Amino acid sequence: MVACTSNTIMKKPDDLISKDQMVDLLTDMLLASAGENIKNIHLERKVNYYPLIYEKYQIDSIRFMESNFYYTSRIDDYDEILRKVEARLKEIREKYERERLKKDSVIGSSPEMRYEE
Repeated sequence: MVACTSNTIMKKPDDLISKDQMVDLLTDMLLASAGENIKNIHLERKVNYYPLIYEKYQIDSIRFMESNFYYTSRIDDYDEILRKVEARLKEIREKYERERLKKDSVIGSSPEMRYEE
């Protein structure tokens, strides 16, 4: 997602995706990419979730690509977007870690677990 750019700033696309929506979109894309090797509820791996993301945000791959190229040509804007994506992913990870620890503590304190020891 991150690309080196020259001093050239691309022309702003007519249908530019807003910075806030790019944060949402890139967050979902990174989660989808990370989930490709994890079995889904249908026990499938290597599922391409990107079409679902494009549908969710009512965009197509061309609009995403043009917006992404534009923002990568404006490194300060793209850096701001990526910092927000990183913060959001950290929040998500911490949330699920707290839930996992809570679940583990409930399972670990169940009567069944105590008798198995």
